[in-house]
Amino acid sequence: MTKPVFSSRITMMLVMLGMAVGTGNIWRFPRIAASNGGGSFLVAWLVFLLLWSIPLILVEFAAGKTSRSGPIGAFAKLAGRGTAWMGAWVAFVSTAIMFYYSVVMGWTLRYLFGAITGTVPTEACDTGAVGCVGPQQFWDGFIGSPWPVVTHAIAIALAVLVVLRGVRGIERAARVLIPSLLILVVALTIRAVTLEGAEAGLAFLFTPNWSDLTNADIWLQALTQNAWDTGAGWGLITAYAVYIKKREDTTLNAFMLGFGNNSVSLLAGIMVLCTVFAILPNAANEIVNADNEGLTFIWVPQLFGLMPGGSAFMVLFFLALVFAAWSSLIAMIELAARVLTDAGIARQKAILVVGALGFGLGLPSAIWIEVFRNQDWVWGVGLMVSGLFFAILVMRHGVEKFRSTLINREGNDIVIGRWFNTVIRLVAIQAIVITAWWLWQAVNLEDLRATFTLISEFNVGTVLIQWSIAITAFVGLNRWLAFHAAGNTSSDT
Repeated sequence: MTKPVFSSRITMMLVMLGMAVGTGNIWRFPRIAASNGGGSFLVAWLVFLLLWSIPLILVEFAAGKTSRSGPIGAFAKLAGRGTAWMGAWVAFVSTAIMFYYSVVMGWTLRYLFGAITGTVPTEACDTGAVGCVGPQQFWDGFIGSPWPVVTHAIAIALAVLVVLRGVRGIERAARVLIPSLLILVVALTIRAVTLEGAEAGLAFLFTPNWSDLTNADIWLQALTQNAWDTGAGWGLITAYAVYIKKREDTTLNAFMLGFGNNSVSLLAGIMVLCTVFAILPNAANEIVNADNEGLTFIWVPQLFGLMPGGSAFMVLFFLALVFAAWSSLIAMIELAARVLTDAGIARQKAILVVGALGFGLGLPSAIWIEVFRNQDWVWGVGLMVSGLFFAILVMRHGVEKFRSTLINREGNDIVIGRWFNTVIRLVAIQAIVITAWWLWQAVNLEDLRATFTLISEFNVGTVLIQWSIAITAFVGLNRWLAFHAAGNTSSDT
């Protein structure tokens, strides 16, 4: 029986872009770029697009297309049955992110509704004001209420409904969401650069201070941003690549996906920083150093409140965030469902199980912001380990063999040269370095006991404990995982 495949290359790329472009592009990139030197950061960020993201995208395209399986089956088939636990780690990390990412989409839905109805405050309260509800109070009131549970449920339901309709449903959603998202981002960017004073934001973002590039932190932050906003190494591309036609070119697609995703990030950076420098230049440092939620849900309403026609543009901004979050959440649910269908569970049942688990296990993050931040910290860093495991997959298969037989297929638009053999080994080194760096940031030498507690928004202990539980379980179940995740083979479509 012929398995479902993407109907066209264009549609496939829209689906892949939907997977890659998420809230991290729109709310994290501008903040990280601004707080790490602007133009200097862009140089390092572009370097790691080529040294991290695109090599891993190439690997994932090839792994999914060849194995016709999700991450567990791909590892078992291409790197040996003893590595099935690594594939399970990759799939689990992205699924764990899905549990709280739906909460983020729920936030964007609430703010979109508030922007449309004009109920999102845009003026900050004066210090000491009694009864005033400004952006900070509105945000605090929202996350402290039952409403995040409701919006979390709506987000899960919207994504599940798309995935239930199969490949064609995912394609139809991508055809609407991604062009609309791109139009919204471009429109907001054009508005931002036409504001008086916007040239200061452009100068900051595009003028590198070359001496800053001696700062290792800028390079490590640039690597982290590539890992977190391109989707490379998450296993999501592997799951979608199952639906690629066997003779479809993937090498050019990998470059298009990497550069396309980062182009959206760059537009978001222009949009946010030009607005900040034009509207509130004296508060620029405070704004760009806020956390992700603070920048998006506290500062952005204030910025639009001071902009001519800001109410309409605030609606467009939160609509863009909804579309970005929705398309990425669809991919996460598809990945988790793919793992279950590879194990022999009927697709519809698998999707409903994933949806139910997503809602239930996402509740703590919806109810307690501290849990949300803990999970974002633990599994965000876990993505670095996922990248390491994909590099190990290639090395166990044979780097030259992987490049020459699985990546370079007949009819490819671009032939990947021997540089890949060196770079994929470098990916493994990068993964180890960036993981160690992030964990070291979370060590408090003055209070080691607090550093190794289970539940914390930011310490090394919570990461190591939760990782250890997951890895121990997957290693113990490796034989079972390898046996049950053989995956579906596809005819030569």
